Amino acid sequence: MSRIGKKPISLPAGVEIKMEGDLVTVTGSKGVLQQRFPVDITFAQEEGQMVVTRPSESKKHKSLHGLSRALLANMVEGVTNGFERRLELVGVGYRASMQGNKLVLNIGYSHPIEVEPPEGIEFEVPAVTRIVVKGIDKQLVGNTAAHIRANRKPEPYKGKGIKYENEIIRRKAGKSGIK
Repeated sequence: MSRIGKKPISLPAGVEIKMEGDLVTVTGSKGVLQQRFPVDITFAQEEGQMVVTRPSESKKHKSLHGLSRALLANMVEGVTNGFERRLELVGVGYRASMQGNKLVLNIGYSHPIEVEPPEGIEFEVPAVTRIVVKGIDKQLVGNTAAHIRANRKPEPYKGKGIKYENEIIRRKAGKSGIK
């Protein structure tokens, strides 16, 4: 049985969940999120908790059970606390800045790269070599951070590029110089 799917989701005060067919809407202090779930998976609200159940023990229903529970838990977490991904710029002259709500990256190209935030995402630049991507949708925050990182991925020789805050770059040895 799915261990993740069996865990109930505790609902903090101020979070409302509304179900209309396969569309689930979660409302909290930070905003509103909507997600369509498989019709087979059922949600029940009891005593300040959400319980996710499946109709059978088939492989398909088992996998959808854990997935649905995790997606709903992330929605509840997002509308209460929000999510963020932190990025670091490593390299001489690499820097980030804000122009209005746009993120401007100087990362060794002949031109600066401007990144427009998608709806529901905001950028922060606490230092010139640090970027914080914030939002209530975990998937959108992760995709936006990956899109920023893809502009200059860290390279394995000097470690230059845009990396996640806790990412460890496996380094390679350069040329040995011995003939």
